[in-house]
Amino acid sequence: MSKIIVNERYRPLAWIALGLGLLGLTFWLGAALFGGGHDMSAMADSHDHESVDVGMVDAQIWTCSMHPQIQRDEPGQCPICGMDLIPMAQNLNADPTILTMSAAAVAMARVQTSPVRATLAAVDEASAMATPALTLSGRLSTDERLAAVQSAHVAGRLERLFVNFEGERVRQGQALATIYSPELVTAQRELIEALKFRELNPALVEATRQKLRNLKISAAEIARIEASGEPQTNFTVKADQSGVVIDQRVQLGDYVMAGEPLMMITRLDKLWLLLDAYEGDLANIRIGDRISFTTPAIPGETFTARVSFIDPLIDPQTRTATIRAEVSNAGGRLKPEMFVRAELQARAAATVAKGGSPSGKTVYVPATAVLWTGRRSVVYVEVPEAEVPSYEFREVTLGARAGETYAVMAGLQLGERVVTNGAFSVDAAAQLNNQFSMMNRNVRIEGANQTGVVAGGVSEIVLPDYRAETPAAFKTQLAAVAKTYLAIKDGLVAGKPDVVTRAVVGFGESLQKVDMGLLKGDAHLYWMQQLGALTTHTADLRKATELADQREQFGFLSQALINTLKVFGTDGPVLYVDHCPMAFDGKGADWVSAQEGIKNPYFGDVMLTCGSVAETLAP
Repeated sequence: MSKIIVNERYRPLAWIALGLGLLGLTFWLGAALFGGGHDMSAMADSHDHESVDVGMVDAQIWTCSMHPQIQRDEPGQCPICGMDLIPMAQNLNADPTILTMSAAAVAMARVQTSPVRATLAAVDEASAMATPALTLSGRLSTDERLAAVQSAHVAGRLERLFVNFEGERVRQGQALATIYSPELVTAQRELIEALKFRELNPALVEATRQKLRNLKISAAEIARIEASGEPQTNFTVKADQSGVVIDQRVQLGDYVMAGEPLMMITRLDKLWLLLDAYEGDLANIRIGDRISFTTPAIPGETFTARVSFIDPLIDPQTRTATIRAEVSNAGGRLKPEMFVRAELQARAAATVAKGGSPSGKTVYVPATAVLWTGRRSVVYVEVPEAEVPSYEFREVTLGARAGETYAVMAGLQLGERVVTNGAFSVDAAAQLNNQFSMMNRNVRIEGANQTGVVAGGVSEIVLPDYRAETPAAFKTQLAAVAKTYLAIKDGLVAGKPDVVTRAVVGFGESLQKVDMGLLKGDAHLYWMQQLGALTTHTADLRKATELADQREQFGFLSQALINTLKVFGTDGPVLYVDHCPMAFDGKGADWVSAQEGIKNPYFGDVMLTCGSVAETLAP
């Protein structure tokens, strides 16, 4: 904004001119209000509300619709995505649950809304069964029940191998290898010698025959040995079942022990279809459900199977459970480890239609409308007949997921419209305006322990874990942010507001140096949310001058930083999450420290050692 500079010599004249201007403005307003020549209603009707909203209200601050944490005092381009900055509208609604946005911001963020679908209680069962199918991915695998280990029944050296590679087909009874076994030769000599005294000791003869039978020597071979009187030096290993060799474990010349596996043989006329289902989809899957699947190896053809097993355990890394189905493969066209895409018809709608919702008020919304934080779910509802685009923060109770939709048990009404595209942008804008959002709301969860509540009411949530996929460079930058944060904490411990203010400046500078371009996918989106919270509370902390106000904002900032460090990790020194149960009238609060000893930033000298170490954040 430009400034008018007045020379001291002409300052009296300037004041006179200003007075005359105000007098003229007063005269003009009086004529407009009380004179008959001006129609004020017509002037109001012709007024361009949009131009006032953008030009007069928001011209001083420019932001990015996709990255609202970017704020500049002049137009330009977003340093993250390169989009043109737009004027940032100030929230005109006093209700902390309602966010107002300019039409330009809505357009740039590509916000779209969809109506809440009819209650399922009003849908007949046949229609309810036509819910979207679950789309799952997975692979084909061998049926583990059809695999058999071919082992050596006697110890010895492999003289010949008739099957030399994996993938070779064998028939039951086919010769696989020959073994020279001293043990077998000795057992045959014992039989030959026993035959010489068969009349004196027939039991001895039978015992030596049984010993050969235990070594898998057939009755015909035993008869031949008795007839010839000569021991057989090589023992032939024959296939116990037909199938394909999938694991060759020995080579020619190896010495094997009795019972040692030679190879694994499995049948491929039946395969397993293994699909990964997210835990949120498991409520819709039952044993016997029909599955249709395709594979890129056989384009244009669809195969069918039925669910035969649902893994009772969840993979802690992928948060999925394995769904298994049995596939007939008599022609051998399907191969183990082929990638497949499958569709499974969901059952959630039919269940609710039969009375799954006691109140009969269950409604349906697209999955993209729901912002899920682990313990609670949030949607943004369009405020009807609002003069400017407005969206209400609303917590909902979710039912089962069916395909790309969620059943909502409570929190929405039929006819309302929810944000289905751009919900993250709307939530980020709410965080910047210090309004209710996913990360800034004290929510009472039925049946859950209310732990981890800090100043301002941020409840404990289940956090994602991106530590394994976070680059080391990003962790180094977070370590630098944590280091500047500790200076703020030390200033609060000492009870020096001026030290805190200076430390906040350094914290903000370190925050701006974090390169979010190092993160991809969901990790990038989560950082955008955290950055919005960190930026907002940093700005509020910088504005605070009283020690009590600084400590309150420090509570917000600490929780956002703790969540960030837990989710992404750091490569700096070991940090400790400390908890004070007495802070903020007994609500409790957390902070980050570099030492195990407690130095309380919320009370300082009053209760310096109040608190305990709640968690250790090791690199």
